Amino acid sequence: MSATSLKILVVDDEPPIRKLLRMGLTSQGYEVIEAPSGKVAIELLAKKPALVILDLGLPDIDGLELLRRIRHHGDNLPIVVLSSRGDEAVKVTALDLGADDFVTKPFGMDELFARMRTALRHQLQVQGERPVFHLGDLSVDLVRRIVKLGEGEVKLSPKEYDLLRLLVQHAGKVLTHRFLLGELWDELTDAQYLRVYVRQLRQKIEKDPERPQYLLTETGIGYRLRAPD
Repeated sequence: MSATSLKILVVDDEPPIRKLLRMGLTSQGYEVIEAPSGKVAIELLAKKPALVILDLGLPDIDGLELLRRIRHHGDNLPIVVLSSRGDEAVKVTALDLGADDFVTKPFGMDELFARMRTALRHQLQVQGERPVFHLGDLSVDLVRRIVKLGEGEVKLSPKEYDLLRLLVQHAGKVLTHRFLLGELWDELTDAQYLRVYVRQLRQKIEKDPERPQYLLTETGIGYRLRAPD
């Protein structure tokens, strides 16, 4: 995907951070619009940005509340949270509210660009761009429910497939334990069940399950399926 003409909404009350992001993003061909507050950010959503970079420490609206409002405004609008509030509880809450990713200050621009590209790819995938998902030797046909590793078909239990399907549909995005448990089981159950199925799935799709390359653990938060290159 070319960055050309893609509009990025930067929401941050610190002028030096906005300047840093503006310089970095424009050097990559993005168009940048800036909001120093939550109120201005909500107004600028009318300009239909392709992605939002959101700082949680805003002067007028709590960052998590603003995240909730932005997500309500656009179901598939990619949101990358950029914040100095790096504790796991805040990350989990932001992700549960619909953030695509979470980058902790201080940050590297290359890392931020990579997270943005992943979030933008995920948006295209949600819109139905890729009925057959490819990641390395792994392929998942979401229409025919066929999973292959190389040329060989992988036999999954119904629950293992449901877990993999969720991860594929949100490839590159961190899915929290609570989200996965809520999607996979009718009643709230213990996270240990999820760990069991993740372990079983890794045994079937990873070349080395002890050093997974596809299904990655976000410690204390959840799991992420690596996005295609």
